[in-house]
Parts: sequence; C-alpha cells; structure tokens
Amino acid sequence: MVELLFVACLAGGVEDCRERSLVFTDVSPMMCMMGAQPELAKWVAGHPNYTIQSWKCRGVVLGEKKV
Repeated sequence: MVELLFVACLAGGVEDCRERSLVFTDVSPMMCMMGAQPELAKWVAGHPNYTIQSWKCRGVVLGEKKV
C-alpha cells in the first residue's frame, strides 16, 4: 500500500491547514509520485475552498499508528 500524504489549507490562508491522505493498494511509490498531481487536482475539484501546500508519497505499514 502507498499513501499520498498532503497538506490542504483553506484558500484564505495557511493558518487553517490539515494533513490529509489518499491510500492506494495497487500502485508502487513511483507510480504514486507520477500520478499525484492529477489525483490532487481531483481532490481540489471536490474541495474548491482548499489549496494544496505540500505532498509526498510513502509506503504504508499495516498496523502503523501515529504517535
């Protein structure tokens, strides 16, 4: 599994930002990197009040917990 991790901010400013992610089960990290921009464009089209500030792809380990 690969996670496209990104930071989305309300279009009015960067003080209201949240970390979001999209998880893919059938792509490699390289495929994630190459396909990230179209996926993020789709996300922004569905969330027009937000802008993307940064993004990265990373592997996901099942059972991983945020600390």
